[in-house]
Amino acid sequence: MKQKISEKTTNEILNGNLVTAILSLSIPVMINSFIQTMYNLTDTYWLGRLGTNELAAINLVTPVQNIVINFGSGLTVAGSVLIARYIGARKTEEAKSMANQIFVCSMIFSLTCSLAVFFLAGLIVRWLGAEDAVFEGAKTYLQLVILDMPFLYAINMFQSVHQAQGDTVRPMLLNLLGIVINMVFDPLLMVVFPFGAAGAALATVFAKMIPAVFAFIALNKRSSSVYLDLKKLKFEKEKIRDIIVVGFPSAIGGSVTQFAFLLMSKTVLEYGNEAMAAYGVGNKINGLISLPSNGVGSAVSIIVSQNMGAKQPKRAQKAYFISMIGITLFLLIGGFILSRDMISTPIVRIFTKDTAVIPMASQYLSILALWCFANGVYNSTSGFFRGCGHTEVTMAVDIARLWLFRFATLFFCRYVLHMGVESIWYSVVISNGLAPLTLMIVYLTGYWKVRRI
Repeated sequence: MKQKISEKTTNEILNGNLVTAILSLSIPVMINSFIQTMYNLTDTYWLGRLGTNELAAINLVTPVQNIVINFGSGLTVAGSVLIARYIGARKTEEAKSMANQIFVCSMIFSLTCSLAVFFLAGLIVRWLGAEDAVFEGAKTYLQLVILDMPFLYAINMFQSVHQAQGDTVRPMLLNLLGIVINMVFDPLLMVVFPFGAAGAALATVFAKMIPAVFAFIALNKRSSSVYLDLKKLKFEKEKIRDIIVVGFPSAIGGSVTQFAFLLMSKTVLEYGNEAMAAYGVGNKINGLISLPSNGVGSAVSIIVSQNMGAKQPKRAQKAYFISMIGITLFLLIGGFILSRDMISTPIVRIFTKDTAVIPMASQYLSILALWCFANGVYNSTSGFFRGCGHTEVTMAVDIARLWLFRFATLFFCRYVLHMGVESIWYSVVISNGLAPLTLMIVYLTGYWKVRRI
């Protein structure tokens, strides 16, 4: 049955109605992304009830966790693209071999990084400038939450294998299990047993551990079209090369940009714990606003990968244009509504009761929402380049978005215009607007046609 479902989805992607294919792939990914976001939102909600220091602590070190997550995600991005390319070319055995090698590489990496961050947590948090209660909460949270990396990577591998086949529903259901576990353990470990930031971290670890077990069992089921067979693992130089070519740019781009987020957090903290809390709340709510464009970007990547594998570049382009236009218009309308103060302020109040935090977070959220349509262009175009195997393009633009566009705007607004904490807000939206413009310029050069894998 699973093989038939996979074949039906592949036929839809390669030969069927593109609007139907985009919606059937992107909607479950949107729901899945929402579920993923709920991990942090649940933590933020309960920590917001405990106090500003706890909220500032978790927001401060979240970029550290994301650096490790994003570097390892480069491997799973490579997995989704490369496996989809083999499926589009009808080379199932090659797809299975690729899945084996990516899984082993990601497990080795996750275990190494977890141990390194655990022992260096104190030095990292001290470097970020945290003191007293914020230092202790941030250190404890980071040491515990980083232990979920191997489990997270197992879940990501499950997601990559299934999304490459056009199955975005099963990953969604697996992550739904995780959020239910997290929603139960968060109040239990933070309120019933008052562990504070440590309780939030432990709840997240448990919420990843259990789905990871199910993911590993499912990945080894031989009834699937693509499954793991680690007993027959044999590293192949050409496949390792492809993983490096496609995965390494994504890994570098993701981790380097997350390091930039870390420096942004360090800068925000200079304005006080309230500003740090407002920045974190605004970013997390913005993560929800961005879910539709993230889902469409993932769908574009899958559709383009399979069609490029089947040597149908015009169909790949058509899918990209349909996706970009549709999601940009949707975000333009939705973002305008969410940017109104009568909407943004009540949303912020859900996550914090601090009267000093609410107006700052509401202002930040309003600015982000008004310009969120740029995310539609950015994510769909990034998905197109990933599907073509040109992750070096998305890496370069992503790095420029943070290290060039954002910090340059921040410097100008802060030291030339003397805008205070608003320098942070506007540096984010301006850099988020320049990045998709850059991607579109690269697209128009036709560079995506150059074959890399």
